Amino acid sequence: MMKKGKKWSCLFLAASMTAALLTSCTKQTTPTETPEATSSVETTAAETSSAASTESTSAAAETTAAYQYSEGLTEDGFFENLRALDYVTLPSYQGIEIPADVHTITEEKIQTSIDTQLSAYAKAEQVTDRAVVDGDTVNIDYVGSIDGVEFEGGTTRGAGTSVTIGVTNYIDDFLEQLIGHKPGETIQVEVTFPENYGKEELNGKDAVFVTTINYIEGEMITPELTDDFVKENFQAQYGWNTADEMKEGIRSDLQKSAESEFIWNYLMENSTISEVPEAVLEYEKGQMIQYYTSNAAMYGVDLNTFLTTMMGVASVDELVEKSAEDLNNSAKRRMIVQAIAEDASLGVTEEDLILYFTENMGTADYRSYEEFYGEGYLKMILLNEQVTNLLIENAKRL
Repeated sequence: MMKKGKKWSCLFLAASMTAALLTSCTKQTTPTETPEATSSVETTAAETSSAASTESTSAAAETTAAYQYSEGLTEDGFFENLRALDYVTLPSYQGIEIPADVHTITEEKIQTSIDTQLSAYAKAEQVTDRAVVDGDTVNIDYVGSIDGVEFEGGTTRGAGTSVTIGVTNYIDDFLEQLIGHKPGETIQVEVTFPENYGKEELNGKDAVFVTTINYIEGEMITPELTDDFVKENFQAQYGWNTADEMKEGIRSDLQKSAESEFIWNYLMENSTISEVPEAVLEYEKGQMIQYYTSNAAMYGVDLNTFLTTMMGVASVDELVEKSAEDLNNSAKRRMIVQAIAEDASLGVTEEDLILYFTENMGTADYRSYEEFYGEGYLKMILLNEQVTNLLIENAKRL
């Protein structure tokens, strides 16, 4: 089921262009990891989208497909035929003063971040000593068949799926038939697909799902913060081996994030931009469309369905119109980045790319990323990193 996500708002370089985004974008294009079709017993927005949206969606897809990440950029990561300093008057950016309440990270903030990290590893207690009741969240496996023949999309393939009786929307009274049975039992759930289910081979058909109740989900159990837990779960990605190293790493990350946000707010408020070139605005639009197209693909739905269901807009044009202010602000920030890079004579070398990908992606070979995103786009990402690091390193902490 799709969950409402954060609205695209001032997503600079598509959500800061962190290594994590590069990973997720690449993952979305891996053929072997294409999201499978929704299970045939669950009702989702994807199943209820109308065929009438196909034509407009196809047009939007063609527009997005034609958009390239590096289109309009030089190989050095700057906008083609555009000198940002011709449009941007910068304030003094060396020695920006950062108040103590910004760069001082409290123990409370650190603990909140730790709690968030640990909650991602929380697991539900597996209850197996009582019968299922209405409202329970139950982990089940099933294999569906019609007239004794299994059909596509009618099985969990033994992977298990968690459902909540009375909440999760399965066909007919599928989940209610689990009530009164205990974990470990395998029962035959008999249902009838709706006449207008949407799949000709299933419409109005009687089906049997051989269903095993694995366990009832109890209270969530959050792991304790220990050196062993940190080493097992965070060493590979963050290099943390102990709880103290984790706390210090979080403190450093929170400080850099807070300082970066303060500095960029300062530059946005104190820079003067005579005009935002249309080419930069069009680039921002393309980035936004690509961002939502990738998200739609992750959920296995078309762009229009995603925009209607998740964003509350009927088309790409409406999305662009509603996002006009955000797009303009993102374009201004991009102009400021390039202006500082020009003023400070910053540039990205091949060695910089190798170091970045080695540290953030675990590989020195960035050719697959370059093929997908283009050299200009990758260097734009690193220019943003260079500018931000320059500003933070030269800031004055009060």
